[in-house]
Amino acid sequence: MNIRLYNAKILTMKDAQITEGEIWVQNERILYVGDGKQTDEVYQKLELKSIVWDREIDCMGNLLMPGFKNAHTHSGMTVLRSYADDMPLGDWLNKQVFPVEAKMDGEMIYYLTKLAVLEYLTSGITAIFDMYLTPETIADACIDMGMRCVQVGAVNNFSQSVEMVDTMFKTLNDKHPLISYILGFHAEYTCSKELLQDIAGLADKYKAPVYTHISETASEVEECKKRYGITPPVFLDSLGLFNYGGGGYHCVHMDEADIDLFQKKGLSVVTNPASNMKLASGIAPIAQYLERGINVAIGTDGPASNNCLDMFREMFLVTGLAKLKEQDAAAVDAWEVLKMATVNGSKAMYLPDTDVLAEGKLADIIMIDLHQPNMQPINNIPKNIVYSASKQNVKMTMINGQILYENGKFADFIDVDGIYAKANEIKEKIC
Repeated sequence: MNIRLYNAKILTMKDAQITEGEIWVQNERILYVGDGKQTDEVYQKLELKSIVWDREIDCMGNLLMPGFKNAHTHSGMTVLRSYADDMPLGDWLNKQVFPVEAKMDGEMIYYLTKLAVLEYLTSGITAIFDMYLTPETIADACIDMGMRCVQVGAVNNFSQSVEMVDTMFKTLNDKHPLISYILGFHAEYTCSKELLQDIAGLADKYKAPVYTHISETASEVEECKKRYGITPPVFLDSLGLFNYGGGGYHCVHMDEADIDLFQKKGLSVVTNPASNMKLASGIAPIAQYLERGINVAIGTDGPASNNCLDMFREMFLVTGLAKLKEQDAAAVDAWEVLKMATVNGSKAMYLPDTDVLAEGKLADIIMIDLHQPNMQPINNIPKNIVYSASKQNVKMTMINGQILYENGKFADFIDVDGIYAKANEIKEKIC
């Protein structure tokens, strides 16, 4: 489709400057970003005589920007939303989460992932970094919903296998333009040393990055020290797991050696402030990561531990908790947080064509409604998005050139009521 978005404010995320103009989308790519005034010159540059528009959308002065990247989530855990709450992490996992997950199958996770995608779309999230149990059905759900999805291996001592991760790496990276797959495992504390060595072997085989949960809780770090005499990041690196990049989710309890390692290896930190706060895991040292030039992205974590898949809430918590931790109201500027939710997320997820709005980039675009009380008066739009905006301001979510959510409604091909009914049916069966 050819779509023209005009009369818009535009935040490309190349810098904090807001311009006025329009964006042209042709199929899955951005064809043009500019003021739209010199149409003949634009056509000549693009080697086009004219364009027949399938849709022309008057943005009415609202903001177009790149979609948010949810760089850590477990979409299929929607069935556990508000089911496993107000418990310590260990009890939460072992007494509530794992027993329910043992009853889940691929078809269930397919529908539960669809439910999560609905919520992502309302939050302006255009790509997710998903770690869960049945990668093939997760991929199918995202394809059917039009969601861009990077999956990561979740192998541990109890589920999946190194062979499965190997197969998924080869299969899903060629499955569909919306789908990709990165090597990974659940965590150091759920994997034997032999299992971790096998994952390191895959990383070496494919010269590929690896992701995992790292240093989420203080007890996790102490238990690793008891087992191996060193912290989780240093131990995992000693096995060769980070020889080709990657990174970690949470990274709450990191010492200087851990931070040095992430800086030296160019690893990404994916922070999950709402989940870490709700499970009392702690506050990640985001200011220190930024000072070291470490790439920091943002994830919601799963809907069982958050319980909301809302990037606006995460952005506010990233900066708010950092200021509290550092006892410095200037710590972790809102512009840096907005970069974490967009540009940095693209880098962490190895999606270079989704970072900014520019000619040739993928058309993963959201429109933010500025004509609501929480966005007025217009002083500093980037800061207002972080400190004041909410899901109610998401007016449109476009992924790969397809509008999936607009003016409070989902695309016609999405059976919203059917997804809700299926999710509740699954809940009654396994919870």
